[in-house]
Amino acid sequence: MHSRGLTHYAEVMTAWAIDLDGVVWRGRESVPGSAKAVARIREMGHRLAFVTNSALRTPSQVAAKLASHGIPDAEDLVITSAMATAALIQPGDKVLVVGAGGLVEAIEHRGAELVDKAPADVVAVGITDRFDYDMLSRAMDAIGRGARFVASNDDSSFPTESGLIPGAGALVAAVQVASGVKPEIAGKPHESMRELVHRQLGQTGIMVGDRADTDGLFAQILGYDFALVLSGVVTQQDLPVEPSPTTIHADLAELVDQIVG
Repeated sequence: MHSRGLTHYAEVMTAWAIDLDGVVWRGRESVPGSAKAVARIREMGHRLAFVTNSALRTPSQVAAKLASHGIPDAEDLVITSAMATAALIQPGDKVLVVGAGGLVEAIEHRGAELVDKAPADVVAVGITDRFDYDMLSRAMDAIGRGARFVASNDDSSFPTESGLIPGAGALVAAVQVASGVKPEIAGKPHESMRELVHRQLGQTGIMVGDRADTDGLFAQILGYDFALVLSGVVTQQDLPVEPSPTTIHADLAELVDQIVG
């Protein structure tokens, strides 16, 4: 693999924004070496956050899954697209949620009121394995009556131990087609997520991810270097990709070995 312009990170304190799906894990399967790589980053005292476009889990649930993959004590390091979605909603808004517990908790924590049908101020869409025609109909109706349409992310797919499966973007696309309205997107590579990452990590660092269309573009708006790992969506056969990564490696472990030595 290749690396350019990242060797200085071995000598200075920096910030690491690390994606999860396809970088740390693929479904229930750990990406080999990822836990040891994260431990090395922490041992060096670098700033670190796990930045995921998934709105499936709450931060505590993400931390529990990280612990099950050998990365303990991480709840304060988790930034999810559910958190970024909630930041687009005002306290007191009536919100119809098409999504799972992570999105529900973040919106409740924001001080919004959950409703299950129109009228609503906002329709918020994220990943859920319970998506059905009734959800689609209620979301379409609420948007048609004037609700804002916000989405956790528009990733079409994400990697699991058995291959790619539909992501939140597939559900968002169904609501968009039915309603005729484009959503505001909260997660990578959009502004709401950028603000959360800058607040936690600062203005410079490395964005580690497995897809150029989200992580690479997100690195650009963050002003971070983009480290592409080939352990998730993008594989060697997909190269070259745009935006062009600063560095490309097989996985997080190889990346950290290259930088840290």
